[in-house]
Amino acid sequence: MDLFSGHINKLIEELSGLPGIGNKSAQRLAFHLINMPKERVDRLAKTMMEAKENVRYCQECFTLTDRETCPVCANAGRDHKTIMVVENARDLAAYEKTGKYAGVYHVLHGAISPMLGIGPNDIKLKELMQRLQNEVKEVIIATNSSLEGETTAMYISKLIKPTGVRVTRIASGVPVGGDLEYIDEVTLLRALEGRTEL
Repeated sequence: MDLFSGHINKLIEELSGLPGIGNKSAQRLAFHLINMPKERVDRLAKTMMEAKENVRYCQECFTLTDRETCPVCANAGRDHKTIMVVENARDLAAYEKTGKYAGVYHVLHGAISPMLGIGPNDIKLKELMQRLQNEVKEVIIATNSSLEGETTAMYISKLIKPTGVRVTRIASGVPVGGDLEYIDEVTLLRALEGRTEL
């Protein structure tokens, strides 16, 4: 039984198709949009359309931008000889929030996953290898520590090592505030292997 009219149901259905939005969240958003002033809804719709029409990949690192080159790649103060490889633009944003990384990035837009039919040619690996033609000293692999992320990291490492460029992997282990008794064995082993001098 439909609780709402066709337009409300259609709006809820469209909103629930967004990632991370369940049916209840979609209902809340739908009711919020309906109760917003028309001018704000128009502005929101216009902003979404402008973003869809104008946002593209940076020609260097392949993050999302509305210019040819993103602000990170365009910044001459960044270390362009160090490239951090991440799976998506959200990972790039997470590292930028730390304010501690001074190099540039390369966004793969995915990870190798044979189970999902995603191979090396389906992500931005060829473009990464082209970037290594410039004077790159180090590639930091910062893919997730999932099976797909680890597979991608190993594949990238095997591709890059013959070029003579230094390849490193971000450390992984016990999260800050984590209780050891609740952490899986693989994470604990990585934390032990990646230990540092105090």
